[in-house]
Amino acid sequence: MKPNQPNSRRDFIKKTAVGAAAFTIVPRYVLGGNGFIAPSDKLTKAVIGVGGMGRNHFPYDGTQVVAICDVDKRHIDKALPMLDKGVKTFSDYRELIRLPEVDIVHIATPPHWHGIMAVDAANAGKDIWCEKPMTHTIGEGKRVMEAVQQHGRIFRLNTWFRFEDTFYGMGTPVKPIKKLVDSGMLGWPLKVTVSRHTGFDWKFYWVGRDNLPPEPVPAELDYNSWLGPAPYKPYSTHRVHQTFRGYWDYDGGGLSDMGQHYLDPIQYFLGKDDTNPVSVEIDAPQQHTDAVGIWRRITYTYADGCQIILDGEGKDVNSAYIEGPNGKLYPGFKSDIPDLERKLAAFPDPEEQVTHFSTAVRNRQKFALNEQNGHRSCNIINIGLAALRLGRSLKFDPVKQEFVDDEGANRLINPVMRAPFTI
Repeated sequence: MKPNQPNSRRDFIKKTAVGAAAFTIVPRYVLGGNGFIAPSDKLTKAVIGVGGMGRNHFPYDGTQVVAICDVDKRHIDKALPMLDKGVKTFSDYRELIRLPEVDIVHIATPPHWHGIMAVDAANAGKDIWCEKPMTHTIGEGKRVMEAVQQHGRIFRLNTWFRFEDTFYGMGTPVKPIKKLVDSGMLGWPLKVTVSRHTGFDWKFYWVGRDNLPPEPVPAELDYNSWLGPAPYKPYSTHRVHQTFRGYWDYDGGGLSDMGQHYLDPIQYFLGKDDTNPVSVEIDAPQQHTDAVGIWRRITYTYADGCQIILDGEGKDVNSAYIEGPNGKLYPGFKSDIPDLERKLAAFPDPEEQVTHFSTAVRNRQKFALNEQNGHRSCNIINIGLAALRLGRSLKFDPVKQEFVDDEGANRLINPVMRAPFTI
C-alpha cells in the first residue's frame, strides 16, 4: 500500500472531512468497481430514537445499522428483531456517538433533543441525518450550523419535497414550480397560500391538554432522560411518545410537525434559502403556557414583499397556491397563464442538487437539504411559534436572526435548558 493511502473507506471519509474547503472525490476503489458496494464498504449508521420514525428509516441504500439508542426499553425490544444480530444498544446517546465504527448518526427523537444531539454528533466527527423540524429553537439551529461546518460534517434534514416526490396537493414535484417562479412569468412579489384548499393539512389534532394528572412512570422508561433539557413536568402518558407534539416544551403542534415539509420548498422556489421573513402576523386564540393550541391565520412577509399565508381555518376557498401580479398557479399545476407548459419549456431547469445522502457522505458534498437551508426554513416555523406563544405579531431581523425590539420574543431564541444540559 502506498504511503498516505487510506486504509479503509471510513479512514478516507474521516481524513477528507477536515474542513469544508478540502473537497475530494472518493476514488472508485473505495466505492467498489462499477458502482457495486461491498458489505464491508457500506456506510454505518446509528439511530437515536427508535420509537417509530427511527425504525421506519432503518433501511437506506448504501448503509447498515450497527447501533441504536432509546430511553424506553420497549422501543429497543421492538427494534431489535428488525436488525442484524450484533447491533449494539444504548440508553445514553453519548455512548453511541463515541463508537469509532459509526459514520452516520440518525436523530429521530422529539425535537427538543435535536439541537444538542446534532451538535454533540458533529463534535464527535459523525455525519448527521436529522428528522424535522431541524431544531426546537432559532438559537439551537445556529449552533448546529456552526458545529457541522466547523467539523466538516455532512448534514441531512429529513424532509425531501424540495427535490423529489409529488408536493402534496399540488400534483407535481417542486422542480417545475421552481422553474415557473424563476421564469418570472408570474411576476413579483409573490403570495403563497398554504391551506387545505391548496392541498395541505395543518393537523390541528396535535394539541395538548392542560391540567394533566400525574401518572406513575413506566418501569421501562427513563423519563428524566426523555425530558433532557426540557423543564421538569410530572409524567403523563399524553406528554410523551406519540402525543408529545402538543406541548411547547418538546414541539409546537401541527405547525412544527408539518412546517418544514410545507415551508422548506417555498423557501427554495422563492430563492430565499439564505434569508427569512422580516415580520409575522398572527391570528389565533390565546395559547396555554404548556399545551399547544390551534391558530386561525399566520402571515409571513419578506423584505421584498413576498408573503407566505398559512390559512388554518381554510377561509380562502378559491385561493391560488401562488399568486403574482402577472398570473396564478393552482393545485394540479393549473394556471391562468395561457399555454403555460409550452412557454415554460423555453426556460432552463433549476440547478441540479445532491439528493442521495450516501453519495453526499462518500463524496463530501453538501446534501440538497442541509444545515444551512434547513436552518433557514426551520426559522420560519420558530418565528411563527414565538408569535403564537406570545399572542402578538413580531418583526424579525434575518441577518442578526433575532426579533426587533421585543425582549420577550428574543428570550425564546435561546431559552434556559434544564441543568446539566447545554448546547
